[in-house]
Amino acid sequence: MAEKPQNVVGPQIRKLRYQQGLTQEMLAARCAVRGLDLSRATLSKVEAQLRCVTDSELLVFAAALGVGLKALYPERHK
Repeated sequence: MAEKPQNVVGPQIRKLRYQQGLTQEMLAARCAVRGLDLSRATLSKVEAQLRCVTDSELLVFAAALGVGLKALYPERHK
């Protein structure tokens, strides 16, 4: 039985990172500059929805990717 995803933003973070041509190491470095000490392995777990993301981490991810918070959430299908 599959485990329940630990976050909803992981796939969007991965998508935005790919769109910007960033490696996981590069995004982790951008996060570190903004005060979030995050390893590549931890970022991988976030993107794979295996690790929870706090609200303060969301702010750092958005800033590091140069997007608004809304961009980190998947679009809702009606």
